[in-house]
Amino acid sequence: MNKSEYRNSWIAEKLDRINLTVPKGKKDIIKAHAERKGESVNAFINRAIDETIERDT
Repeated sequence: MNKSEYRNSWIAEKLDRINLTVPKGKKDIIKAHAERKGESVNAFINRAIDETIERDT
C-alpha cells in the first residue's frame, strides 16, 4: 500500500464527509474569515458547528 492509499483508507475509517453547498460568493467570505482567524475552512466550519450545538443544548 502506497502513502496515498494508506491516507485514503485512514480517512475512510476515521472520518465522515459532508458535502456542503453555499450560495455563490459565500465560499470566498468563509475562506477569508477562516484565514483571519488563522484556521482552515474545515476547522472554522467544525468550530462553528460545535459552538452552535453547545449553545443550542
